Amino acid sequence: MKTLVTGADGFVGSWLVPHLVNAGHEVVAAVRPGHDPEQLERRGFLDGAGHLVELELTEPDSIASVMKEPFDAVVHLAAVASVVEARGDPGLTWDVNTVGTVRLAEHLGRAPGTPKPVLLFVSTGEVYGIGGDTARRETDSVDPVSPYSASKLAAELAVREVARRTGLRAVIARSFGHTGPRQADRFVVPAFAKRLLLAKKIDAPVIEVGNMEGVREFMHVSDVVEAYRLLVEKGASGEVYNVASGVAMSLRDVFHKLTVAVGHDAIAESDVSLVRPADIPYLVGDGTKLRNATGWRPKISTEQTLAEVVDAQAN
Repeated sequence: MKTLVTGADGFVGSWLVPHLVNAGHEVVAAVRPGHDPEQLERRGFLDGAGHLVELELTEPDSIASVMKEPFDAVVHLAAVASVVEARGDPGLTWDVNTVGTVRLAEHLGRAPGTPKPVLLFVSTGEVYGIGGDTARRETDSVDPVSPYSASKLAAELAVREVARRTGLRAVIARSFGHTGPRQADRFVVPAFAKRLLLAKKIDAPVIEVGNMEGVREFMHVSDVVEAYRLLVEKGASGEVYNVASGVAMSLRDVFHKLTVAVGHDAIAESDVSLVRPADIPYLVGDGTKLRNATGWRPKISTEQTLAEVVDAQAN
């Protein structure tokens, strides 16, 4: 299977590309043009794992150039993926996450021959919005509360419309929280780990944090990329699947587990400047549909996941 991965030099992409290659896929890894240090570092994990091409979702000619090649499947990861960054530039977020996805889907939908390629569009569990304190199911209502999640939901709708009109085989993955080595420290787990390691080094007793009452999932990224591969190979066209473990954990508990992993018993002190507006109090998913369709189950414990993040930050 010849598979294009967009956002291949992102956090998840740097794990997905080698995983697909090891599973027998012929991979074309699309990376964003430029010399961002984080992206360049992650490209090192793509060496020998796939053919690299440049792709800029805001430029139609760039998409058209990449789409000249025929693909059996596309895993579309490329996005403005940070809620904070999305709030900082909503216009760019909509241009990349929604309009860029539409352009990509249209090219795939117009691909000659049958069957059409499979497009796995990676969305987010945040599309469900505030909700309650129960695990979200695919049949639950959606009510996004940020430019990031709103742009992702709009892209979901666009992908499904293109699929109905063109025969494109489209599968949507709504992913819940995941982390692991190589995730940027603007995200909560590597941010906590980095601060704790520094606090240990200088023997600081207190660390400033944002809202610690939120409840999330903390899957290992390697489990998540396996779910993506299985959805490409076994997911039903037109369906939405939660990529979720159902394991709920508060940020306060995660912080405590990280203090154990780091070996520094610091105290978390709230700083209102670090609290995100319209934060979702409880964001945990029900992955039953995915499990029934593919047999997927997460393999790596939260404790091991957090330990690996600490080790990555320390080294």
